[in-house]
Amino acid sequence: MNQEQQAVDALYKTHFGKLVIAMLQFSRDIDLEMAEDLVQDAFYAALSTWKDNGIPDNPAGWAYKVCRNNAINSLKRKNVFKNPFEEDIGIVRATEQDESIFDDRKIQLLFACAHPSLSPKMQVVITLKYVTNLRIESISRALGMTIDGIDKILARAKQRIKMENIFLKEPSPRQLQMRLPVVHKIIYLIFNEGYRAGSGKEIIRQELCEESLITIKSLLDNHISNEETAALYALLLFNAARLGARFTAAGELLDLEEQDRTLWNGDLIALGSYYLSQSKIENVSCYHYEAAIAYLHCKAKSFADTDWVTISKLYEKLLKDNPNPFIKLNYAISLYYDSHRQEAFSLLHDLQQTFLEQYYLLHATLGKLYLLEGEYIKSEVHLTKALSLTSFKAEKEFIKKMLLKS
Repeated sequence: MNQEQQAVDALYKTHFGKLVIAMLQFSRDIDLEMAEDLVQDAFYAALSTWKDNGIPDNPAGWAYKVCRNNAINSLKRKNVFKNPFEEDIGIVRATEQDESIFDDRKIQLLFACAHPSLSPKMQVVITLKYVTNLRIESISRALGMTIDGIDKILARAKQRIKMENIFLKEPSPRQLQMRLPVVHKIIYLIFNEGYRAGSGKEIIRQELCEESLITIKSLLDNHISNEETAALYALLLFNAARLGARFTAAGELLDLEEQDRTLWNGDLIALGSYYLSQSKIENVSCYHYEAAIAYLHCKAKSFADTDWVTISKLYEKLLKDNPNPFIKLNYAISLYYDSHRQEAFSLLHDLQQTFLEQYYLLHATLGKLYLLEGEYIKSEVHLTKALSLTSFKAEKEFIKKMLLKS
């Protein structure tokens, strides 16, 4: 890959969504589809122009100027150009000198993606595309969906955005606070997609985790936050601290019991502890409970030393406030290690009556726990089922490793 292609790829990663929203705000006659076309054309132009003239000192400013000029020409051909800033040389100079025009656009776009008229799935997909700047292929891999499925979600989202003019409206301070819980959920989901064990060598998943941490830190730095934001940041930091120990050098997935805890990032754990202490409120949120659980895991010197009694109680409270099959799964696991084995298996079998029956992790959990109980036939049944329910190589290899023991 040549220098020009690398520079364009880097620009896409950092500024695709920012350039799109810059075009949307430039003129009300530019819709989302046109804005994307303008930005893509600028990237194509960069590949040829930079090869001949060299990479500019400020690639983002160069791209904005190209997008802006192409937008003006396109709108003039349609006889609809009415932007009062056409002759505002200050804007052009600003983009040539620095990137201040983009400073707050990422957060603004994040809250635009959290618009209540969009479904949760739409919110996550368009956030990944316009805020995290992922390509369609990367989004499909991250969410475990087909490219066609992502395209359909984007098409529906674009139609709704066009009909309701979503991206052209800057959220008011009141709307920012109202949408903050949705933004928290989007960030949480994106981090979890990155954290999921697809493969130890999938860079895209690590980038999703990093992007989530950067985004939520921006909320805190810009004071668009509350105690839940701090608790969520603590939770993500605790989980991110363990990323480096989740896979062997060969890319094999390791569960919590097998991980080398000396590889856990102590600085991230300390930072997470600080933000957890800053998030204290009377009305405890689900992020507070999950952060506290993650903290107890990070604090334990070994798997055997884990405070499962407290963890199971925290999961019980979390499940009471937020009934959710995934939380119930984790609650059951904590009960098993808290020596409440019969109750744990009862809960896990109850979950087989839900949609989690088609979730590999439920059967992988049952398979492992039956293996620990010495019930090898039941273990093999559930591990075989788990193997059929995942397409990720690392997860398959992990399950096969357990099958050899059953």
